Amino acid sequence: MNSLMQTIALIELSITSAVVLVLILQKFSQQEFPVIAKICLILLLGNLFFWPLGLGMELPLAAYVRGVTGDLSIVLTLLLWSSLLPSSKTTPSIFKLAIAMIALGFYPFALGLGMVDPYAWGYGSIAFLIAVLLFALVCGLANWATGVWIIAIAIIAWAAHWHESANLWDYLLDPFLAIWMLFAFFGTLNKRRKAKARSGYLFRPG
Repeated sequence: MNSLMQTIALIELSITSAVVLVLILQKFSQQEFPVIAKICLILLLGNLFFWPLGLGMELPLAAYVRGVTGDLSIVLTLLLWSSLLPSSKTTPSIFKLAIAMIALGFYPFALGLGMVDPYAWGYGSIAFLIAVLLFALVCGLANWATGVWIIAIAIIAWAAHWHESANLWDYLLDPFLAIWMLFAFFGTLNKRRKAKARSGYLFRPG
């Protein structure tokens, strides 16, 4: 069973690493990659990460990546994967802000600041599970169905012990997701500020 979990974790991280590389390539490309091209690139790069390549490395490249990052949260993994879908909507700014604020409040206390340990809530706390479900409901009311599905799958993965961790927090949040959402939120604010300034300049009298 443990061997199966290790294999699944490597497959998951191999695909995620490939998706990240495709997103980086797409960022520097002048044209949008066709869906079939994205799939082929992910399959190719995913295989390079999953199978041992030699070159002095005894383990697959994904194993070394995992040694640095650990198991990524299901939420981060699915956000990355879904970002390559043709019909993918931009992650709402309110979601980015919420994740950033939760992370800023969570990590200091989880690391020992104060008497409250929010990480302990992830071990089967009904109140915490209800709070997560309410957060998913807010995503639904905000007309972001992707967020609802992502949170639902994260809860299912936690219930099925998809990863080695038995803590729900590890399926919902990780430092990389927190950093991404924080930068993405301020990036969105900056774009809106520039668009507003440009709009004001264009419609300036004279």
